[in-house]
Amino acid sequence: MKQLFWLIIAVLGISLACPGLVQAASAPDGKVKQVNFVFLHGYNSDCCAMQLLKDSLENQIPAYISNYEYNHQNINIETDTLSRCYPNDVGIETWAKNIADSINENFRGKENLVLIGHSMGGKAALYAVAHNIGNLADKVAMVVTINSPIISLGDVYYVGGDTALGYWGAGLMMPNRGVLESILNYSSSQDGKWVGANKHWLAFFSGESSPLSSQFDVNGVDAMPRVMDDSAVPIAFQYGEGADAVYYGEYEHGDFTRLKEVANYLADQILRYIFGGTIECTVFTRAGSFEHKADLFPGTDYWQDIVGGVLTESGTLLHRNDSFFKWEEWEDTVGGNSIPDVRSSFQTIQRNSFSILTGIEQSRWAEADQPQDGRVYIKTRAAPRSSVQVDWSVYQQGLIPPGVRRDHYEVEINTGTQLASIGQVSWETDNPRDVRLHIFSQAQSPFRWYKAQWRVFSKESRQRQIIEEFTTRALPE
Repeated sequence: MKQLFWLIIAVLGISLACPGLVQAASAPDGKVKQVNFVFLHGYNSDCCAMQLLKDSLENQIPAYISNYEYNHQNINIETDTLSRCYPNDVGIETWAKNIADSINENFRGKENLVLIGHSMGGKAALYAVAHNIGNLADKVAMVVTINSPIISLGDVYYVGGDTALGYWGAGLMMPNRGVLESILNYSSSQDGKWVGANKHWLAFFSGESSPLSSQFDVNGVDAMPRVMDDSAVPIAFQYGEGADAVYYGEYEHGDFTRLKEVANYLADQILRYIFGGTIECTVFTRAGSFEHKADLFPGTDYWQDIVGGVLTESGTLLHRNDSFFKWEEWEDTVGGNSIPDVRSSFQTIQRNSFSILTGIEQSRWAEADQPQDGRVYIKTRAAPRSSVQVDWSVYQQGLIPPGVRRDHYEVEINTGTQLASIGQVSWETDNPRDVRLHIFSQAQSPFRWYKAQWRVFSKESRQRQIIEEFTTRALPE
C-alpha cells in the first residue's frame, strides 16, 4: 500500500510540474492548427529587410504557442515562415501574382496564412487577397500592412510644388514604370475594406510630428512639406476603412527593419492579434480646419493656433464704411458671457474683403483673467466705401471621456501658396484626455496663404484572438 501511495504522489507531482505531459497523455484525438507567416518586402528592397521582424516573431511565438496549447489541450500549433524576394519593377497586378505563385509553389498545402507586407508588399498583399489571385482568398486569414501606401499618392504636394510623378519620375519612369503607376494611381482602399470585412486587416502606421519637421528629411529636404509623413508615405495614407489600425510612433518608413525595439513591438502586436490579447487601436475623435493669409507688408507673418476644442459659439460681424473720404474703425464684443467648460481658444477669419483696404486690427479675449468668459473683443477697420466681414468662433476645452486616452494627431495643408508652412505641432497639455493641439505656422508676405486641416485620434482597446477562426485538422495517426 505504501508503494502504491508514493507512486500516486509521484505521478501527481510530475503532472503538476510538467503540464505538457498531461496534454500529450490526454489528447489521443488531438488536432493541429497551422499558423503560417509570409513576409513580403517593399519597393527597392529584398527579403533581408524583413529579417529583423521575422526573427522577433520567431523568438516570441513559442511563449504564445505554449500558453495556447496549455489552455486548449487537444490542439497542437504548427508554424512555418516563407520569406522570398520579388521583382520591384512591376505593377500591383504582377506583384500580387508573383506573391501568389510563390506561395502556391513553396507553401503548397499550407493554410491559415498571415501575410505581413511592408510598404508596396502590403499593398500588393491586400490586392492579391481581395482579388483572389491564385486562389489566395481561401488560404489567407489575415493581412498585416506596415507603412503601406493604401491611398494613391498621385495628388500629394511635393517640395517646390511638384507632384509625385515629377519628384520620383526621373529615377523611376523608365525602369520602374509599373510600380510607380501603382503607387501613384491605384488606391487600395476598397481592397483593404474587403479584406477587413471578410478576413482580418491589421495596419501599422507611423510618421513625423509636424508637416515641416526635419525628422525624416532625405539629404536635408522634406519631400512632402505639407503633410505629416514617414519619409515616403503620408501618415493618413497608411490605413483605411476596415483596418484595425495601430499607430506605433514617430518612426521612419523602414525603422522596423533596423531598430530591434520597433520590430519586437510589431511582432508582439501581431501575435497578440492571433493568439489572444488586447490591441490598442486608433479611432477618430475630432477634426477641424483653419487658415491664414499674410498681410501686405514684406517679411514673414507668424501664427499660433490652439485647435481641438469643442465649438461653443460662432457668428459673423459685418461693417461697411459709407464715407467717401476717411477710414473707419469698429470695436465689437462677440460671444456669450459664459461657457459651460473652461474656454480653449477663439478664431477670427476675415472674409470677402481686401487686406489693403480692410483688416482686423486686434482680437483678444474680452476678459483675459476669466477662463469661463467666452466673449471676444474684435477691432476692425475699413477704407472709404469698403466693407469688412469677420467670421468668429469660440471653443471650450472639451476633454475626451474618462478612461479614454489620446493616441496621435494628423495635420496637413490642403491648399495654398508656396512659402507658407506649418513648422511645429504639439499637444497643448500633458493631460492624456486633452486632444487640443498647439500649431505654429508662417507665411512670407505679401499675400501668401494656406488652408489646413487637423484630426485627432484616441486609443481603443480591442480584444482579438483570430486563431479561434483558423481551420483545424486531425493529427496523423
